[in-house]
Amino acid sequence: MKSIVELENAATVLKLLGDKTRLTIIGILKQRECCVCELLEVFDTSQPSISQHLRKLKDAGMVREERRGQWIYYSLNQQSELSGLIEDILEHIPDQLEKIKMIEKSNPTLRCGC
Repeated sequence: MKSIVELENAATVLKLLGDKTRLTIIGILKQRECCVCELLEVFDTSQPSISQHLRKLKDAGMVREERRGQWIYYSLNQQSELSGLIEDILEHIPDQLEKIKMIEKSNPTLRCGC
């Protein structure tokens, strides 16, 4: 059974996922958790920019973070009331397996130490 999301929360999700970078991040996080250095392999942008996108997604409750030592790993927040809406949106875009393969091939965690 699908849950109903309040209109304001739905608008927030749609606004945040209207950004291609954030939508791609969510698509990647649907498949696997990532740290910032892994996401840098996919985007032609700076670490502070990726961190800012992740902060916005986290503040909206769409993403959760888990600290492991000095590193933070991000994943979809499956406990969020928004998760059903996010899953529905992700059904309509291509999977991000090619980008995940880029991450796994370059293995940035060896360089950054996370």
